[in-house]
Amino acid sequence: MSRNDSIIRNIDWMTIGFYLLLVAFGWMNVCGASVTYEQSSLFDLSMRSGKQLLWIGISLLAGIFLLSIDWKLYDMFAYVAYGFWVLVLLATPFLAHDTQGSMSWISFGSIKLQPAEFAKCLTALAVAKYMSRYEFKVRGLKDFIVPFVLIGVPMLIIMVPQKETGSALVFAAFLLAFYREGMTGYILLIAAVAVFFFIFVIRLGVVPLPLGTGSWGMVISMLLILVIELFFMLTRFNTRGDAGKYFRMSAMIISGVVVLTYVVCMIVGIWVAIPYEWVSTGLVLLTLPFLIYSALRWRNRDLLILLVFVTFSVAYCYSCDFAFKKILQPHQRARIELLLGLKDDPSGVGYNVKQAQIAIGSGRLLGKGFLQGTQTKLQFVPEQATDFIFCTVGEEWGFVGSSLVLIVYLIFILRLIYLAERQKDKFSMIYGYCVASIFFFHLAINVGMVLGLLPVIGIPLPFFSYGGSSLLGFTVLLFIFLNLDASRVKKM
Repeated sequence: MSRNDSIIRNIDWMTIGFYLLLVAFGWMNVCGASVTYEQSSLFDLSMRSGKQLLWIGISLLAGIFLLSIDWKLYDMFAYVAYGFWVLVLLATPFLAHDTQGSMSWISFGSIKLQPAEFAKCLTALAVAKYMSRYEFKVRGLKDFIVPFVLIGVPMLIIMVPQKETGSALVFAAFLLAFYREGMTGYILLIAAVAVFFFIFVIRLGVVPLPLGTGSWGMVISMLLILVIELFFMLTRFNTRGDAGKYFRMSAMIISGVVVLTYVVCMIVGIWVAIPYEWVSTGLVLLTLPFLIYSALRWRNRDLLILLVFVTFSVAYCYSCDFAFKKILQPHQRARIELLLGLKDDPSGVGYNVKQAQIAIGSGRLLGKGFLQGTQTKLQFVPEQATDFIFCTVGEEWGFVGSSLVLIVYLIFILRLIYLAERQKDKFSMIYGYCVASIFFFHLAINVGMVLGLLPVIGIPLPFFSYGGSSLLGFTVLLFIFLNLDASRVKKM
């Protein structure tokens, strides 16, 4: 049996079917988002609908080519391809033209490509190559240093010299694959806590306290640090021995001191203004000597980790305001302010989101029908064929159509996870989880962005958003995995 016959026989046709379904429906929505009343044909190659159809043909040919390659070559040349593409990413800002502040698009005549779209695939191959080595064992966080570097290098290049924050943030999706491979859940927990701290400090930082000086933002953040600290001690040392008794008693004493301190401050605050931010921070810092003493007494490394967490949490909270005002770009600050309700700007930075919500809401239950979206036809939503393509789904196909699209995506991603689990070798399995994580991240961020639940950061919806780089990049990402899956029988 020839290799092509083997691939055709073993390929997962269900995933191919989902791919074709999403691509076809995606093209219909590109038509809905870009076709005007004056356009006579959906297949006009000078218009977006025709160009996207051309890119679909190119992507299908690329997928067939990728299936015909021996799977061993993906493993063999993973590092080489990754290194070469890092050089391409470094060269991109010098070759690209400024596109709405981004230096990430290279023009080849009338064709524009974004190398960052293909960096995700090659980074996934390099990460899978490294983590599938026989000597790679997960013993602690230090074993993930190299994988973190592999995703960090292209991420920083795309974020800093190319000024493409959205594409760079996609690399955070690899953390989900790392978690599956044994990375401690503390990393994901710390990331979630960091987001909450940032929201508390920025959103509640403008809300003054009714008594004393300061704002609710820093006070709540410091109290949250104390709660996490006490929760960790009570759950980590929930034993009947001396250690359990010691930490239960310590937690009670710390809680009592905190309550007593605030009561005294409220009483004294009747006559003197109390700086509650400094009081709250002082209470947290006073627990540091206790953690050091406890770590030495019980010879427990987890307490040292908790010590580092508390210290960096305090420093992080006090740096959030500086980073927000001095490091983020004005348009990035404006988007976060809009999301957190600090600014109401329906005609400015919030225009896209407002119009997207109006378009989705106007579709109601069943939608207005294919090419019948009035918000779409009148171009009320900027970038509607690219980043905001999902609002076209909502307007033309309604709640039912939008729900079906999300259900198909969910089944598609679950299918990728199933394929990853059935792999016979670590390289294919890790790459499969990277693929599933990237698709999930894109879906969650893009839909959340269009619905106004997340900041607008410019992440395309896989197979739907207009653009050759996006469609081709996702096709390459998927079909390499389908090749690895179809070759699993030979790996046994």
